[in-house]
Amino acid sequence: MAAVCPAILAADEHIYQEEMERVGGLADRIQIDLTDGKFAQAPTVKPEQAWWPVGVRADFHLMFEDPLPAVKTVLAHPANLIIVHAEAKGSFNQVVNFCRQADVKVGVALLPATPPEKIQPALELIDHVLIFSGNLGSYGGHSDLTLLHKVRDLKQLKASLEIGWDGGINDRNIQTLVKGGVDVLNVGGFIQNSDDPAQTIHNLRHLAKTATDTLATN
Repeated sequence: MAAVCPAILAADEHIYQEEMERVGGLADRIQIDLTDGKFAQAPTVKPEQAWWPVGVRADFHLMFEDPLPAVKTVLAHPANLIIVHAEAKGSFNQVVNFCRQADVKVGVALLPATPPEKIQPALELIDHVLIFSGNLGSYGGHSDLTLLHKVRDLKQLKASLEIGWDGGINDRNIQTLVKGGVDVLNVGGFIQNSDDPAQTIHNLRHLAKTATDTLATN
């Protein structure tokens, strides 16, 4: 079944603690969004300030112009996955090498205008691709479902690839995303801003499972 992952996007340590306490223990996998103030201008906590509950798998989405220093910092702890942007600068091979040495999976995020072909030469090194359909450094945004063609194209290039989606996920579009082939649903504002995050996650999981079951019977 597709995984529903609450996202953490916090401008300072106080907000980070509030958000993590609100949703960090409600799922076995979460996404922590970090920015550098340049690639994504909105500020977040720094990589060295990030933490997560014991037993929870943490995926890091690094919205950094040059992600390698942040990658090295994050790898001081046992992250599950590190995602850098295809549009970033620096050596992707170095990112891969550091992640492999730490036994951490490697992901690449694609902004809406970036085609899958940009990362095709490196697909053998990539475990996860994040289809980004939101606003860099902020919750919400519009879930542009026309970007689902990227999911199809990437799965054709590498069937084992895990595909994530970030941006505008809610209870009205989650089933379309699952049926479109998305494996990991990173949900920020819809969970964080709800009156009952636990119930919201439960509802989203139920919708995702229903969509998965429908696919299995067709």
